[in-house]
Amino acid sequence: MKTEQLMSPAQFAELRKLSTCVVASAIETFRVRLPNTGFANSSIRCIFDERLPIAGYAATGRIRTSNPPIEGHGYCYERNDWWNHILSIPTPRVVVIEDMDEPAGLGALVGEVNANILLALGCVGLVTNGAVRDLAEARLADFQMFAGNVSVSHAYAHIVEFAGAVEVGGLTIRPGELVHGDRNGVQTVPLEIAGQVPSVALQIMQRRQRLIESCRSADFSLDELRKAIKESDLKQ
Repeated sequence: MKTEQLMSPAQFAELRKLSTCVVASAIETFRVRLPNTGFANSSIRCIFDERLPIAGYAATGRIRTSNPPIEGHGYCYERNDWWNHILSIPTPRVVVIEDMDEPAGLGALVGEVNANILLALGCVGLVTNGAVRDLAEARLADFQMFAGNVSVSHAYAHIVEFAGAVEVGGLTIRPGELVHGDRNGVQTVPLEIAGQVPSVALQIMQRRQRLIESCRSADFSLDELRKAIKESDLKQ
């Protein structure tokens, strides 16, 4: 990751005010990727959907939960090597974990304790195609989770590898990529345009609002709607 591409705290604060939907529309205007890419599919759901959007740089790993590891113990909290990888990523951080089992999500690596460990390590949330657990307890921490399902058990959850590209919900995420998520889903924000996204998103919201006001007007007509669309140049 290039240092000059890092977001300032003020830019992060602006990004976290925005829904993933308007950010996705803003990204489209830069034409840096195809409109049908860059976001996870609906298999990844937001666990605490009442919370504000999160944004952070990805720390990645892969796990298995169905069977014991070839060496060592199964589920455990202490993994200094994994923690060191997380700390090598700039803050704020989002942990992205690919469950490699088929099907994924028999057991959960992250529950109450690991959510608090990750929070202490500067992580604002987790994204996984696998499972999470301890929802009532994890809700008490200021830690967001996106997951494929919920499980009662950690089963044999163990880290297989980390610090490489992972895939969750059809979305490939690499270490250091900027992740943005809310109740609508999860996406990446290209670093080269991330700092410009909030201002473009604001312009889009203003144009949308003018169009909505036209629709709600007592003088609404199709002619007025066409005029409002033309004047707003609304494409997102």
